[in-house]
Amino acid sequence: MGVAFGVLGAVTAWDGAGDPLALKGPRHRAVLARLIVARRRVVPVSRLVDDLWDDPPQGAVGALRTFVAALRRALEPARPPRTPARLLVTEGPGYALRADTGDVDAWRFERAITTAASLPPADAAARLREALRWWRGPAYAEFAEAGWARAERSRLAELRLHAVERHAATLLTLGLAAEAVPDLDAHVAEHPWREEGWRLLALALYRTGRQADALAVLRRARTLLADQLGVDPGPDLRRLETDILHQADHLTPAAGPDETANRVWAQAAALYDRTVTPGARARLESTVGLLRNLAVTGPGGLQAAREHRIAAVTAAEELGDAELTARVIGAYDVPAIWTRSDDPHQAARVVAAAERTLAALPAGGHQAARARLLATIALESRGTGTARGRSAARQAQTLARDLNDPALLAFALNGVFMQSFDRAGLARRRDDLGAELVSVSARHDLITYEVLGHLIRLQARAALADFATADAHAAAVDALAGRHELPLAGVFTRWYRVVRLAESGRAPLSEAEAACREAATMLDGAGMPGLERGLPPLALLCLRLRYAPRTSAWTRDDERRDRRPGARTGPRSGQGHRQPTGEPHGERCGPCGARVEGARIEGASGGWIGGEQVDWGPYEPWVRPLALLSQERRSQAAAALREVPDPPRDLLLEALWCLVGRAAVAVGDRETAERVHAGLLPAEGELAGAGSGVLTLGPVACHLADLAAALGRTRQSAQHRARASRG
Repeated sequence: MGVAFGVLGAVTAWDGAGDPLALKGPRHRAVLARLIVARRRVVPVSRLVDDLWDDPPQGAVGALRTFVAALRRALEPARPPRTPARLLVTEGPGYALRADTGDVDAWRFERAITTAASLPPADAAARLREALRWWRGPAYAEFAEAGWARAERSRLAELRLHAVERHAATLLTLGLAAEAVPDLDAHVAEHPWREEGWRLLALALYRTGRQADALAVLRRARTLLADQLGVDPGPDLRRLETDILHQADHLTPAAGPDETANRVWAQAAALYDRTVTPGARARLESTVGLLRNLAVTGPGGLQAAREHRIAAVTAAEELGDAELTARVIGAYDVPAIWTRSDDPHQAARVVAAAERTLAALPAGGHQAARARLLATIALESRGTGTARGRSAARQAQTLARDLNDPALLAFALNGVFMQSFDRAGLARRRDDLGAELVSVSARHDLITYEVLGHLIRLQARAALADFATADAHAAAVDALAGRHELPLAGVFTRWYRVVRLAESGRAPLSEAEAACREAATMLDGAGMPGLERGLPPLALLCLRLRYAPRTSAWTRDDERRDRRPGARTGPRSGQGHRQPTGEPHGERCGPCGARVEGARIEGASGGWIGGEQVDWGPYEPWVRPLALLSQERRSQAAAALREVPDPPRDLLLEALWCLVGRAAVAVGDRETAERVHAGLLPAEGELAGAGSGVLTLGPVACHLADLAAALGRTRQSAQHRARASRG
């Protein structure tokens, strides 16, 4: 997190840790405030001088530059000398503050008010309540007399009053009239000319059974408006008074099912807030429970839960209660299917906290807490390949079975899944694990883990080319997710259908690419950067390699769009596999059909897809050799191969090995070819990458055949080709 700016009160700034920055004197703050008022636009030096001084002194411009230099040092203390400023920039005739919208409290406040208008009532009330808490006093408090701040101060003050009234109106919609009364009472006392405030207060009092008080409020409003403004109440107030006198039915509208649910939620939350003492340890445990549910609710929820989780863990540790900390860490048992962490730094912090808590737990007992901590370590160590992650998974599973706790066992099995990638070719093992997870979860109504079990089986059966069974698991996931409002599960079934389409042997490349791009849109805002970064271009690359034989996959889109798959290499059944190409493999077999000819590889490209340069993200080391070959940079490709590490132990292990092996064959790198062949051999009967459920490079056996041929092992190559043909 970078520098944040506050103007809803005294003008201030905070560093990434939330500590105030030293902004020096009032002139420095005035410069900063004036630039924030400009909202990222350039303010000429001459205008700044006129705004800062009523009668500018002779050295005003020099003084202004001194203020700016001091502000830059405060805002960007780590900026190297003579490098351009990133926040307070010089541009044209003046200066501008290039802060992001989320970094200025006033700008965030405006965005929150706008966003709240489109949210359900309960969410809108929470958003408005949070936004109103950002106010620390009058906007630009120390510049009340500055002409340049007057209009912005007035605008923000009006926006705040409007937000107070909208918050109260939302509480009334939720049936929380009693909760709205205190704030509305203070609101009209401070701003007696706000007729909407009087109306809402009277309505809130009426809905709490205080009809006489509601009428008294309306009479008080009439008196104050007449005395202070010399006007009568408007039509809304007059109409409300009449309706209250007649006890009109519409003043207490009947709630629909959704509104009733929102009301119950809001009432329970308000009651909890009133009755549970601030700072009580129960609040921490309740918070983690809410975060767990938030993580599976949809776009934004997962990311928000992740951000607040580490704060909850830190707060628990600060209390010095190991048992409480164990409960806080272990309660966040959010099912996880993707094997690359969304935030490796945070994951490492959680693992460290779990290890400290394990060591601090009193000896004897607390076995369930220990199991949850161990499962957490296994989950958060995903993709790291550490021995500790694997041992923690085994220990958690053993403890959970001994305790006969189904929910704990499901959590532990998720950890075992994350640690089940110690080598290639383990799809059948994961299929068994997924089957147990589905069975346990279905028997004990563990819905999110039942979804996870089906997703694991979907991946495993896709790896084994058993698409009939994989389809059934995809349908089960969609049905459960729809019934229980778990929208993130649909991201994975949508990606699976791209794999299914590519391996069906019927769809042209253009159709498969369109499906891939559509699936990629579901990653936007899903809060899963570990899945999102680099995956869409990698999936497109693998599609084009899969379809490559007829022509280079990197020709123009209009040259490729009508390409259709043709001859198959295996049986077209639920257990088999069909090659989506129009040419037989021939003696070379071709990894997934693409031909390797000298230094050029048909069906491969470096940093370009569809004419746009792309970011391969974390997969760049394993794509880079092919990228260089596609640019006819053979020597650099050979050098890159010598440096390429083993792929991470995760869902894309086989796919990344295949990309490296393909490049090794092209440049004649025997050492790397041997290494890849050994790494891939246990997965000979699987489809490369399909076990991820998001991409495919076809039969691993085809890749092994090319590697063996390049190594001069003709007989072994033929055996691999025969294995591929059996599906």
